[in-house]
Amino acid sequence: TKFAVVGITKAMALDHARQGIRINCICPGRVETPFVAARLKEYPDPKKAYEEMSATQAVGRMAKPEEIAAAALYLASEEAAFITGSHFLIDGGWSAGK
Repeated sequence: TKFAVVGITKAMALDHARQGIRINCICPGRVETPFVAARLKEYPDPKKAYEEMSATQAVGRMAKPEEIAAAALYLASEEAAFITGSHFLIDGGWSAGK
C-alpha cells in the first residue's frame, strides 16, 4: 500500500541520511498510462469512462506520465538536496478533497 511505502521511506531516510543518501517517494494518483488505457477499453463506453475517471480529480484530468517523471527528476537533482524522508502526493488534488 502507499501507506507502507511512506513508512518505509521515512525509516530508510533516517537510516541513511548521514551517509548523504536521500530517500523520498512519489504517490501518484490516476495517470494516463497504457494500463489505464487498456482498462478503459473494457467499459462499454471508454470515452465516458475516461471522462468519469478524470472528473474525480480536483483538476479535472488524469496526470501525464511526464508530470510524474518531472517530480522524480527534481527529487534526484541537487535542487532537492535538503529533501529526504518525504512523500509527494501527485494526485491532482484528489487527496485534498478526502
